Amino acid sequence: MANIPETTRKYDLSFARWVRDNVDGGERMNMCMQCGVCSGSCPLGDHMEDGPRKIFMMVRAGMKEAVLSSNSWRSCVSCYNCVVRCPRKVPVKYILQSLGGLAVREGYAGGAESDNGAFGRAFWKTASTTGRIDERAVTVRYFYNAGGMMGLIKKGMANMHAAMGLVKTKRMPVFAMPDKIKNRPELKAILDKAMEIQARRGA
Repeated sequence: MANIPETTRKYDLSFARWVRDNVDGGERMNMCMQCGVCSGSCPLGDHMEDGPRKIFMMVRAGMKEAVLSSNSWRSCVSCYNCVVRCPRKVPVKYILQSLGGLAVREGYAGGAESDNGAFGRAFWKTASTTGRIDERAVTVRYFYNAGGMMGLIKKGMANMHAAMGLVKTKRMPVFAMPDKIKNRPELKAILDKAMEIQARRGA
């Protein structure tokens, strides 16, 4: 991936061209007609600083700082409503998430320290270690990542009702050991290869 251009102005079309050529799905942004279906379909649109429609407008205007500082990508829950309903078949979710990865890489928006970032790290650590998702392990790691030991205690107490509901419906065991796949070395080899390919593409 080419280096992101340095910008000295609020509006710099070199950033728009860079997104078009380097961001996953960016070449389809020219098809966006600013109809607003993506933002209207987003279940968390009200929690975003800028909805997908506005983000696309900002990209096309070359507003690099505003785009990479926005919290919109952190609010995306990957429901794909925007992708399915876009009349121009623009891969809205993919573009938004790619911009989020770019924001983290470039040090914008506190992405690595965000609440979503804490959950993502907890989910990935559990899945990559055991090959399965264990609600207990993900939750403990997530609460700890988001606020340390005090965060773990406070959030654990605040969510006790949800935990008890999972236990009562037998969706979350209390004493059983976390379930693991049989061939974890094979999983590790697959993930290592995937990381190698990603690093090579990003170089």
